[in-house]
Amino acid sequence: MVRAILAFFGGIFSLVTLGVFAAALSIGAVFWIYGRDLPDTDQLAQYTPPTISRIYSNEGQIIDEFAEERRLFTPAAEIPDLVKQAFISAEDKNFYTHKGYDPRGMVSAALDAARGGELRGASTITQQVMKNFLLGGERSAERKVKELILAARIEGTLPKDKILELYLNEIFLGQNSYGVTAAAQTYFNKNLTELQPQEVAYLASLPKAPSTYHPVRAKERAIARRNFVLREMFENGYLDEDQYREARVAPLLSVQGGDFDSFRDEIPPRDYFTDEIRRQLSRDYGEGEFFSGGLSVRATIDPELQEAAATALRRSLEQYDRGLGRWRGTGKSIPADQLGDWEAALAGVDVARDIDLGDTWYPAVVLDRQDQFMTVGVEGQGRQDIPREDISWLPGNFFDEFEIGDVVHVRRMTDDSSGALIRWTLRQVPEVEGGFMAMDVETGRVLAMQGGFSYQHSVFNRATQATRQPGSSFKPFVYAAALDSGFSPATVVVDAPIEINTPQGLWRPKNYSNRFYGPTPLRTGIEQSRNLMTVRLAQEVGMATVAGYAERFGVYDNMRQFLANSLGAEETTLYKMVAAYAMFANGGERVEPTLVDRVQDRYGRTVYRHDQRNCLDCKVASLPAGVAPTIMSNRERVMDAITAYQLTSMMKGVVERGTAKGKINVGVPVAGKTGTTNDEKDAWFVGFTSNIAAGCYIGYDQPRPMGRSGSGGGLCAPVFNEFMKVATAKYGGGPFEVPPGGHFIKIDRFTGARLSDSASGPNVIAEYFRLGEEPIFGVSFDGGFAMGNNLPLFDEAGGGSAGQQVRNATGATVVIPKKKATFGTLSSGGLY
Repeated sequence: MVRAILAFFGGIFSLVTLGVFAAALSIGAVFWIYGRDLPDTDQLAQYTPPTISRIYSNEGQIIDEFAEERRLFTPAAEIPDLVKQAFISAEDKNFYTHKGYDPRGMVSAALDAARGGELRGASTITQQVMKNFLLGGERSAERKVKELILAARIEGTLPKDKILELYLNEIFLGQNSYGVTAAAQTYFNKNLTELQPQEVAYLASLPKAPSTYHPVRAKERAIARRNFVLREMFENGYLDEDQYREARVAPLLSVQGGDFDSFRDEIPPRDYFTDEIRRQLSRDYGEGEFFSGGLSVRATIDPELQEAAATALRRSLEQYDRGLGRWRGTGKSIPADQLGDWEAALAGVDVARDIDLGDTWYPAVVLDRQDQFMTVGVEGQGRQDIPREDISWLPGNFFDEFEIGDVVHVRRMTDDSSGALIRWTLRQVPEVEGGFMAMDVETGRVLAMQGGFSYQHSVFNRATQATRQPGSSFKPFVYAAALDSGFSPATVVVDAPIEINTPQGLWRPKNYSNRFYGPTPLRTGIEQSRNLMTVRLAQEVGMATVAGYAERFGVYDNMRQFLANSLGAEETTLYKMVAAYAMFANGGERVEPTLVDRVQDRYGRTVYRHDQRNCLDCKVASLPAGVAPTIMSNRERVMDAITAYQLTSMMKGVVERGTAKGKINVGVPVAGKTGTTNDEKDAWFVGFTSNIAAGCYIGYDQPRPMGRSGSGGGLCAPVFNEFMKVATAKYGGGPFEVPPGGHFIKIDRFTGARLSDSASGPNVIAEYFRLGEEPIFGVSFDGGFAMGNNLPLFDEAGGGSAGQQVRNATGATVVIPKKKATFGTLSSGGLY
């Protein structure tokens, strides 16, 4: 009997043993099968999570950030223990003791759930890392097996803190926040070290379902989950009883609930400057690296000058628009059935909210119309009345121009001296647009860039993306080519009608005034922006030479060699024009514009630095008072220094006596050039002081005439002037540096004749001539005749031929017209 019983139990034991062996073999086979083609866990050791790229001002303030996933990477050593302990308590209390998977935790979680307790994740933190990084989020038994295998493997290759670092920087915690550092900012506007126990417990409650525990919409549920995490922290010994009880009864305060300011409030609205940095760096480094590489970008922007640029451009655009006397509004409206809660309805309307012209522009909605006033609901400001006098610039009344529900812009009109409110006034974003840019002429640092009236209204950057005809603002490049070809500011060129044969027929260029002025010095030609003189100059030096200069200065990549392009008929950008003018200002050396001083990668290594000059004294401990470090530059020379000074002097005349006369007054010398294209479709002014070059463009996005008031001097020069007053107050300015190799000679600016050193009067100008190229005076010569003024011409051979430069009896240099051109009658009655 005993033997039979033993045999029976022996059989049972054998069967159990075989079963266990078979089960183990089966499990082993499953793990072997699923473990063959798993991802390599070694890549996690080199993992660099997608991280925010941030842009800083030159003062170190964050001015923008770009990211596909808003994440701020923080090494494990810099994450406070309290944060680690909260997430371990919520997600994986045995994290520091298990080998990647936690059988006890799985059983405990299942039992708690069965008893109706708080649901806890059965996956360890290590398993979650495997799922997030290597496997994806699909739910299946196969994925779970792979997760367990990888978790066990990674525990053998990475330390626990590294695994925790990956987890705490990768997890999604709602509100487009990835990782604990970004989430701390998003929910509490705090650094990790500033978080209180109740706050870290709330963050630790979010990984499973962030939207389920929203701090406002699901506040009670969020508090319950937070308190569960606090209890776990207490039971695990991470909080003492006093800390636990205090944190448990603390209210759930958050940015979303209005209890803290949002970190986003500390970052200015995105503008044209930072968006252009995004565009350029995405081109240079690739969009993936820019949006996820954790780059730190030090921008060249000067916030004070950026504000001045935006205000000056907006003021000119709005002034022109209001002068047209037409109301367009925003084109948006709110249905009548939503006006009962107009504040909520208005908050959802997509209109510009980034406009400030001394006073902020607010979105508003028309609520009522009367004969003498109109009531509007102003965002954040309640109901306000607009008086009838405010629309005196419009032809109609409130009933003609507005409908109930129309969305408009308004701003306060205040007393300049006291700041007291006078009234609320209607505003509209102009249809005409423009751009402005300013840069340091020595370093190329772009100090300000405004690409339109409002970035939120239109992201198209008219400083860098809009290609427009520069008109007469291109003429300095023709004159530069001429000055380097033997002409001088005193050379006389005939201002008379000309016909040019083109494939399209005869081209008859005209001056803006539709008049002709006869023999005129180059200086007057550029000061008064004479088209006919410019065409003759281009014809004389050759369009190939002119195109070479334009390309060397970066205005064009491959300029077409048509004479019409000497008058600025070929399109370019404001960005290129301002950069080219900066090379006039710095004496003819190449300078590349940049919006970025420095770029550093996520580890703080510099991967780009714009300024490549060498500082010879920067390592010296100290320098004598008043002595600046010596900076050595190896910049390429693109223009002779004397030519650059002569051209600058002539362009000073544009401001003092020419097409910008009376428009520029900033207290320091300024040189520049206006530009107005046919039918006033484009208006320009580009100019510079001794240290800053700046330019303005104004025109419609779909070019159309702006009328006689739409000139470069009338629209853009005031923008330049308003901006430069702020710029020179901050950065100063001085006389333009005179290069060696020449000397000043007094010239009659009306005739080009040389005068005595003692000459004075409004007609006298001191021109700078190269040594050996001084004009002759006081001698009469025989030779050819320039008809119309009876001034005999000469050359070295005693006569003149078409296209040659010769001197007349007063010593002025004259260009004899090419015989191929046909000339009309001068106003004086003479013929050429």
